[in-house]
Amino acid sequence: IITSLVAVLVVVSAQAQTASTTRETPKLVIGITIDQLRGDYLELFKHTFTERGFKRLFNEGLVYQNMRFEFPGLNDASAIATIYTGATPFYHGITGRDKYQVDKKRVASTFDDENFLGNYTQDKVSPTAIKVTTISDELKIASRGISDVYSFAPEAHQALITAGRAGNCAFWVEDYSGKWASSTYYYDFHWVVDQENKNPSAYSEKAFGMQWNSLPITYNAFAYTQGNSFQHNLGGNQDTYKRFKKTPFVNEDVRDITSKLMGKAELGKRISPDFLSLTFYAGNYPKAEEYSLEIQDTYARLDREIEKLLDEVDKTVGLKNTLIFVTSTGYYNSNEIKPNELNPIRIADGIFYTNRCEALLNMYLMAIYGKEKWVDKFYNRQIYLNRKLIEDKQLSLKEIQQKAAEFVSEFTGVQEVYTSYQLRLGEW
Repeated sequence: IITSLVAVLVVVSAQAQTASTTRETPKLVIGITIDQLRGDYLELFKHTFTERGFKRLFNEGLVYQNMRFEFPGLNDASAIATIYTGATPFYHGITGRDKYQVDKKRVASTFDDENFLGNYTQDKVSPTAIKVTTISDELKIASRGISDVYSFAPEAHQALITAGRAGNCAFWVEDYSGKWASSTYYYDFHWVVDQENKNPSAYSEKAFGMQWNSLPITYNAFAYTQGNSFQHNLGGNQDTYKRFKKTPFVNEDVRDITSKLMGKAELGKRISPDFLSLTFYAGNYPKAEEYSLEIQDTYARLDREIEKLLDEVDKTVGLKNTLIFVTSTGYYNSNEIKPNELNPIRIADGIFYTNRCEALLNMYLMAIYGKEKWVDKFYNRQIYLNRKLIEDKQLSLKEIQQKAAEFVSEFTGVQEVYTSYQLRLGEW
């Protein structure tokens, strides 16, 4: 569901607004990207907010409404890359968190990089997939490396994008240990983070068996939601931290480590501005129904984390010395109802089965060109043909693409089909 994107460029306090008009350079810039934040939910849930969180941003900041990302297939990776580079995926190269690797015939992280090892993780990743500079990269260039740039996020791709290629370090919550992980691409794994990873009271330790219960607030934004309480146990298995990252507790974790780093890393205390990038989560819990109590609780808790963050910034750097911007990723993943759940009330369903399309297309091409595997993969709305086989058989790639496109266009649910040949040469 594409919802209205609310981007809030915030200069908190009257002094800060005065400073910005006199072109004084902030000592610290904090970029806050909230994955799946919905503008309509900020309005619906505002009665559950304090006066010093979201309301403070709206009351004391500059607000831009009705912003849009002008490209298809929006997700947190492509959106965050666009926010931080000012470019579209055509230029910055990030279309999603994962991609299909044609040479290895597998789906892997867009940021996979065998040249670097992981810190507190087995994942080998780097930000080199980003093809242009980010705003944090430009700050590093302008300050000749003096500015410090750190990022914290629930997911690796979010942290890598916001730290950029020139950042000091990018940190994310590791899927299987819950610790703050990074890549050896970066040289500055700050000792504060290392210390937190060894802290017996850290969230990586607390997550096992953690209970998520609603705050003592009346949630009534959705009149048809049943009850006013819920309870989720994150359990103690290999999926615990993946569930953890879909709860408000991951926002607490991000805010907590940020507060510790600001106090110890002397951010905002040098001659050039430092940059701190944070990514929060405002999507639904996977086990929750749509229009849930859980999503209302997530927003209420996030509001309180923003309040704590602003207070910490004021105490360590001073809000008058800080430029803060807050923006959504501009999309929302709905917990969709399964087709068999719709049957009792006779709502028409509609699911496009990619595996069926892939199999039928391959059978069609086999009937024309011979019994071979002509289709490698259907992934992310793209069909990858076996180009090596086509080349070995000395067949026309343009012709096979065109026949495949004509066949797929006949499927119910398919609106338009383009071949890569058409896209490259402008025939679309």
